[in-house]
Amino acid sequence: MHDEGSSTVDGVAVRRLRWSVGFGPDTTGWLLRPAGVDGPLPGVLGLHCHGGVRSVGGEQLVDSGPGTAPRAVRLRQDWYDGRAPANDLARRGVAVLVHDAFSWGSRRFDLSRPTPRLAAQFEAHEARWRELGVALDPDERFDVLANLHEDTLAKAAGVLGQTFAGLVVADDLVALEVLAADPGTDADRLGAFGFSGGGGRGLLLAALDHRLRAAVVSCMMATSASLVPAHLDSHSWLLHVPRLAAWRDWPDLTALGRARFLVQYQESDPLFPPAGMRAAHARLQELHAGGDRYRGRLRPGGHVFDGPMQDEAWRFLGDAL
Repeated sequence: MHDEGSSTVDGVAVRRLRWSVGFGPDTTGWLLRPAGVDGPLPGVLGLHCHGGVRSVGGEQLVDSGPGTAPRAVRLRQDWYDGRAPANDLARRGVAVLVHDAFSWGSRRFDLSRPTPRLAAQFEAHEARWRELGVALDPDERFDVLANLHEDTLAKAAGVLGQTFAGLVVADDLVALEVLAADPGTDADRLGAFGFSGGGGRGLLLAALDHRLRAAVVSCMMATSASLVPAHLDSHSWLLHVPRLAAWRDWPDLTALGRARFLVQYQESDPLFPPAGMRAAHARLQELHAGGDRYRGRLRPGGHVFDGPMQDEAWRFLGDAL
């Protein structure tokens, strides 16, 4: 692992790290903690969403100062109430690690020479933009191309006996090791939070690594049956894991580890049918009846991780860890 420098932003020490997972480009990560605080702190992995944006990964959760990518700043305005969630949680006395997942940010693919099929698909988008007089910046153009490329990634993973979601969560498992191994982290108090696809990543991580004691899943919960077929195209290969639903429904994955879960549902979330969210909530209450491993919150609103939701998440993690 390489330490690429640090800065202090509004009372938060931010270290930029780089490590290898053994294949592809190195991973960039940001490790945050309250400035001037020594000794081990609870460790939380901040998991960025999918969002159809691959030019930026973990940086959407971090304010690293004047050098923060403009695209990351815009995403925080759109999805996070203008806040930097990792910084806010670090100020509460937590060591927070945020990283780029497989195919995002530092781990993205070089698509400067797309295959003929991918080039033709992208040209159709370009023709439409010309017709509408729309001018996209390079990051926005890359994001469209990278989203088209995800089908190819999922196909390649299947040929190799893997899944796209498995490759992403493999990066997350490595990041959890990085966080747990840091001398400033209490490895007995580990958690995770994520919005949208990031919430799904946290759910899978908790099922696979039972050191995780708490996880916040925001805007990423419904029964699998409620998503087929009407909501299939609303989601990526990060949620639709081949054969997973035949083995375990999405809510049932919470029973595989020991983590406590806060699941936040938004009643007007266009990506999940209300009946599917309510059915998942009922299933989770049934699974964890009589214990403290599940807390569900249904509230009005769309597909966002806004200020009140973040405040609730930080209180939950503070109590659980």
